[in-house]
Amino acid sequence: MDTIIRSELDSQITQSRYKGKLTGAKPPLRPKHVWAVRTRLQLANRLMDLALFDLAIDSNLRGCDVVALKVVDVAHHGYAVDRASVRQCKTGRPVRFEITEQTRQAIDDYLLQRGGGSSPYLFPGCGPGGHLSTRQYARL
Repeated sequence: MDTIIRSELDSQITQSRYKGKLTGAKPPLRPKHVWAVRTRLQLANRLMDLALFDLAIDSNLRGCDVVALKVVDVAHHGYAVDRASVRQCKTGRPVRFEITEQTRQAIDDYLLQRGGGSSPYLFPGCGPGGHLSTRQYARL
């Protein structure tokens, strides 16, 4: 007579840790979510975050391309332009995009608050050589 010894691991049913969660690409933001984020940033008077968010929405660029934007890319002579052209880091292709009136206003407000500054990059601590971690960004 053979006896079968079963361990606890064999008797337990293992479940995936991703059960019930969305994996892969997430759905894009809906317009009501975009407006909610913009409104909260405006009410909190977070001009840099608002300009960064609006530029990301308008341009459809990757995050690394958005934070590497220079002032001359989007604001010639201190004022935001209607259209901008940026070379993507990953593909090297130039991308032209239109900057909406709301985004131009956010950029102008941010540049007025920021003043001069020696950094050619639109957002401080960003761009090549000046990496900004999420912890540092949260402290801004």
